[in-house]
Amino acid sequence: MRYALFLLPLVLSLTACQSAYYSALEKVGVHKRDILVERVEEAQQSQEEAQQQFKSALEQFSSLIKFDGGDLQRVYEATDSEYQACSAAAEEVSKRINSIEAVADALFDEWQDELDQYSSAKLKQDSAGKLANTKKQYNSLLKTMRRAEQSMQPVLSSLKDNTLYLKHNLNAKAIGALQGEFNSVQRDINRLIAEMNSAIAQSEQFVATLKQ
Repeated sequence: MRYALFLLPLVLSLTACQSAYYSALEKVGVHKRDILVERVEEAQQSQEEAQQQFKSALEQFSSLIKFDGGDLQRVYEATDSEYQACSAAAEEVSKRINSIEAVADALFDEWQDELDQYSSAKLKQDSAGKLANTKKQYNSLLKTMRRAEQSMQPVLSSLKDNTLYLKHNLNAKAIGALQGEFNSVQRDINRLIAEMNSAIAQSEQFVATLKQ
């Protein structure tokens, strides 16, 4: 309970800051719908970049299990670097999705409140219908994005395990132990890419709807 009381002012403060941010942008002609479009496009870009990074990690893993002499410490460092880059890419995807949720909630709340300002029943009904359709499409997109986001976690866990194992077992025997992991990681990355492609395609459709 004490934690809830402590966090409440912080949440209210962040909400107030967001409202002030949106209000400032609206004064220069940038509305919440414009911000939502921009953030969906940014999330799409972050997913495309994450796809490339996870593919790069898979290529490094493939090189690792084919190791046949040389500087194993350098191979470990390259493997760890790929894992760290994948982790950063995953964090960026999550951050972008969270930013979409923030502005979408504000946009839909505003849209709903403004329905009461109509004097024309016909226009109000039309706007309410568009709101319902946009929210439905958005909720479907958000669900797909979150599913793609979650698909990164099994890959990150596997990459971390493999990196840790190699760190403490820098020998050819360790490479042999990791060979059996490759097919599983490859399967998870292929699933991740498919999930992200689906989210990217839906993003494009959603943005097209908002721009109509």
